[in-house]
Amino acid sequence: MNENQSNRRSFLKAGLTLSAATLVAPTMAIAEVAAEEEGFKIAVGPYIQTNFGDSMTILWLTNKNAAGWVEYGQQADQLNQKAYGKAELGLMQANSRLNAVTLKNLKPGLKYYYKIVSKEIKDFQPYKLTYGEMVNSSVEEFVNADVNKEEVSFLMLNDTHDRPESIPHLLGLVPEKKQDFIFFNGDIFDYQTDEKQIIDHMLQPCVNHFAKNTPFIYVRGNHETRGKFAREFPQYYMHVGHTAFTLGPVRFVILDTGEDKEDAHPVYAGIVNFDDYRAQQAEWLKSEINSKEFKKAPFRIVMMHIPPRFSGDAHGPKHCTELFEPLLNQGKVDLVLSGHTHKYMVHQPDKNLNHYPLIIGGGPKTGTRTITKIKADKNKVVVSMLDDSGKEVGAYTAFRK
Repeated sequence: MNENQSNRRSFLKAGLTLSAATLVAPTMAIAEVAAEEEGFKIAVGPYIQTNFGDSMTILWLTNKNAAGWVEYGQQADQLNQKAYGKAELGLMQANSRLNAVTLKNLKPGLKYYYKIVSKEIKDFQPYKLTYGEMVNSSVEEFVNADVNKEEVSFLMLNDTHDRPESIPHLLGLVPEKKQDFIFFNGDIFDYQTDEKQIIDHMLQPCVNHFAKNTPFIYVRGNHETRGKFAREFPQYYMHVGHTAFTLGPVRFVILDTGEDKEDAHPVYAGIVNFDDYRAQQAEWLKSEINSKEFKKAPFRIVMMHIPPRFSGDAHGPKHCTELFEPLLNQGKVDLVLSGHTHKYMVHQPDKNLNHYPLIIGGGPKTGTRTITKIKADKNKVVVSMLDDSGKEVGAYTAFRK
């Protein structure tokens, strides 16, 4: 893990810092991945995350506590560089199942090859550490994005609600072009139960289909705030909250809209404060829309699970409209991408309400599922939303102003 673990709380104000500092090992075993007699192995991974700069972070889980590292290079048969997970105060990441190793000082636009390696820690005594078996993945590859590229292309999925089969199905509808990243716009789960759910219902389908080679970004939906494992959930990802980053001609802004119920709702038993969290994000968004990165970008795209409008009269959606819509209008946002309503829709700009176009993805059931394709260059942003049969059910083109 990144040695600068203290940045975990401050990264939200510093743009996209998808660093290993945001990950810590789970502090308690929620569910055993394997029985004690099972051999040591990689439980899931690798899957990659990035800050779209000069680094890439490789994540994976083993079924038992271990020490791990990544071997990498620019040729598949010459993995002559090695990187370890770091923790603060000089202690390298070890004796955990969750691994995050950041490869730094990568060159823009170049392909890199890598493999993950883990060595089981069978016994950890104060003055004696006993290693066990060592395992590794096959050699994988990724391209480190050039932030100054002329065109950016990505896909959005949302609201799959514990239906892991939807991930490969929807991604399979867009086979023709490699994407810069995949964006998960919330409610990939119904609620958070344990680690096994996260592996089986998201991580493994992603690894099987794309995540060894293409990074993904994740923002929470309201359902990810629910359940006994909700507080551990962010540890398995490099990013689930609000942030901003630039890639190619687009300034991306991600907002974490929290829960749609009021904080005082009995199901939360007095242990949430999403109103304050959203208010903090509104203050952050004020700074973001006044930043030079935001202002100079040819296009500005906002991604948030609960739409800033057209999502009902529950407390959370109304609070999002109250806090965020005036700022989105003030910032002259070119596009907002959302989910939550389970009803796909393209809302045109309205000079009296939302000055921006709003694309809302579909729901979890067959016939309502969608995948949204977005491609942008310096002149335009083209959006095409497909249903789960591959039919286009929504489209929008935003031209540079």
